[in-house]
Amino acid sequence: MFFKKVYTLVFIRNDNQILLGFKKRGFGVNKWNGFGGKVEQNETIVEAAVRELREESCVNVKTSDLKNIGHLEFTFEGDPMLMDVRVFSTNNYEGTPAETDEMSPKWFNYEHVPFSDMWPDDKLWFPYMLKNKAFYAKFHYQGNDTILDYKIQELDSMEAFYANQNSP
Repeated sequence: MFFKKVYTLVFIRNDNQILLGFKKRGFGVNKWNGFGGKVEQNETIVEAAVRELREESCVNVKTSDLKNIGHLEFTFEGDPMLMDVRVFSTNNYEGTPAETDEMSPKWFNYEHVPFSDMWPDDKLWFPYMLKNKAFYAKFHYQGNDTILDYKIQELDSMEAFYANQNSP
């Protein structure tokens, strides 16, 4: 039996580049990733995404500018937690990305995304996001480096997916 924790993951993009952050501490340390984290009590998932992006990259976005592009679920062998991760994408933001205590931001061309220094699942679902295709994916890990099982599904829309899930 799993208990669920909800997280956010935000990617700032333009026509040919994506902003990633190099994680300097905590879960995912020494990996490139999007910006995000736990949803706090009394905040919506989108509000958490905006807050985490600002805290980790010094960049501001409006909730209305975030597009929910994906839904990821992660489980880890021997761990009863299910990480429920809502993936957002935007090309509208204010400010200049800057290093924080937690993340060091850097722009990458789509052809040079550093998959070898990212979570192993990223290379499997990133193509959906980069093509603006909604997706749902589940990954089951052994440790932090070995995917034991996974499933990825392209969706017509995130709204239809959540309506069918009875989930916000």
